[in-house]
Amino acid sequence: MDLVAFEQGARSQRDAVVDGVMRSLATGFVYVAHDLSSGLIDEAYGQLQTFFGLPQQRKDSYIVEGARGQTGYTPMMVETAASSDVPDLKEMLNWGAPAPSGHPLRQRYPHRYGPPALPEPDQPGVTELLLSFHERVLDVQRRVLRIIAVGLGAHEEFFDAMFAYSATLTRAIHYPPMQTAPGEGFVWAAEHGDINLITMLPRATASGLQVRTDSGWIDAAPPEGSAIINTGMMLEHLSNGMIGAGIHRVVAAEGQSGDRYSVVQFAHPTPWTILSALPTCVTTDNPLRFPTITAADALDKVIWEINLVEDGRRIESD
Repeated sequence: MDLVAFEQGARSQRDAVVDGVMRSLATGFVYVAHDLSSGLIDEAYGQLQTFFGLPQQRKDSYIVEGARGQTGYTPMMVETAASSDVPDLKEMLNWGAPAPSGHPLRQRYPHRYGPPALPEPDQPGVTELLLSFHERVLDVQRRVLRIIAVGLGAHEEFFDAMFAYSATLTRAIHYPPMQTAPGEGFVWAAEHGDINLITMLPRATASGLQVRTDSGWIDAAPPEGSAIINTGMMLEHLSNGMIGAGIHRVVAAEGQSGDRYSVVQFAHPTPWTILSALPTCVTTDNPLRFPTITAADALDKVIWEINLVEDGRRIESD
């Protein structure tokens, strides 16, 4: 998908982009050529790799009690795919944009809208960098959703209002190397779908992301300078199943060694958004499939399923 071609091209170019995106999203995935600065990506990824290289005691100091994986550090072997009873082999640093202290969203959802717990004491200047990175990636996601909105028969700016103080979360992930028997790979993160609208992966330092298709698992390998976009359950809900959630996993290939670093951003609507199917997506051939639910309730359900509720984990780690 050429994002700029949709925004600046002639009507025929715009129509071609929308058609291509909607056909690609049959898998729940599409590659996007974007204008996000490669220098910004380099700088953010470099700082995040430095963070994961800190002593464990220092990383643990950025754990935020009660955050449910929405801000701060999440140690190894905690998050667990809803489809699995085995925790994923990964550690994470999470952040989003805070809301003003008196804003009702910050009062109702303090674990999502409080100050970001970023490693400023260990890496001066990292907070400004990562918040800027968060906003720039969100800008790309907002623009991608305009293409999807047109494809669903809605106004181009249908999703825009959902990003006024949205609960969008950026997450840096470190997958450590692991020794395996000859000829065997291993699973870093079990198969799952994301809960949000769409997810953007600007870059990963190694291969591993795989997409489930009707023909089986295939590697996600975007062209140079392109990002990966995948769809989530909230978009599936709003589209009445016309666009399904992209199912994926992270697996080391046979013989693959070394760490893998990636940064993903989950584009969430504002928590009080009502997830109700678009009228354009409900037809005789595609009758209403999902009951109405708020974005906040849908997210809370999945947060428990993936083992991030500290005082009531679905799976207790050893």
